[in-house]
Amino acid sequence: MIKIGEYNTLEILRLTSVGLFLGDEEGNDILLPNKYVPETYELGNKLTVFCYLDHDERPVASSLTPKITLNDFGLLQAVEVNEIGAFLDWGLEKHLFVPYREQARKMETGKWYLVYLYMDDETDRLVASSKTNNFISNEELTVNRFDEVDLIVSRHTEMGAEVIINQKHKGLVYENEIFTELHLGDRLKGVIKKVREDNKIDVSLQQIGYKNIEPTAERILHELERNNGFLGLHDKSDADLVREMLGMSKKSFKKAVGSLYKQKLILIKDDGIYLKK
Repeated sequence: MIKIGEYNTLEILRLTSVGLFLGDEEGNDILLPNKYVPETYELGNKLTVFCYLDHDERPVASSLTPKITLNDFGLLQAVEVNEIGAFLDWGLEKHLFVPYREQARKMETGKWYLVYLYMDDETDRLVASSKTNNFISNEELTVNRFDEVDLIVSRHTEMGAEVIINQKHKGLVYENEIFTELHLGDRLKGVIKKVREDNKIDVSLQQIGYKNIEPTAERILHELERNNGFLGLHDKSDADLVREMLGMSKKSFKKAVGSLYKQKLILIKDDGIYLKK
């Protein structure tokens, strides 16, 4: 079956005046127009192409690389807005359509939007939606604490950056735990820091996913994140100050700091300890 909105590896069947026809093992074929035909090829060889619908809604193959594929999220620019909806540049000749009903807010030409690409069951057409929350859910979670996950920055709020986790769930990176500039649509790695009782997920951009880390070391990491990556404590700090700030003895503090330093999670300087970026 030739999958629309995805990459397909297909066999070169025949050459015609309009291009190559490619086929799958089930006898389906699709046109690769002349402009995308490689300089050298042989019948029977296979090509990997992206398949979508042309201006007449007919399946067609392309050697171009789209900026988004089926059932995925991507940051795209609106190039036209008219009475029927918006059209986004997704790297192909035909622009990607966003109906008005799928716009979280009315789109404007020239602006960038995080959207989700899906197949509209009613029209059998590829369309995009900026209502990204409709395509993720935290009802049934597939992640646990300390899991390393893929993230897409979806929105900035006063609390921090909302992220899409593994293209399935919503999470939050708190503002005081962000040590680099984040932009809408950025893709990055993160670690599940906490799963709350209401299934809300706290995410860390720092590598804290050490399941066997000592509780005292984890406590120090937590305080570092809360304090923008710095704690004014060191070997010569007063024991009472250590206990007041961290709720642990100075002996436990020194042991935990040593462990974190060996794992290359922190830097130790004269004025205190720093979370390593």
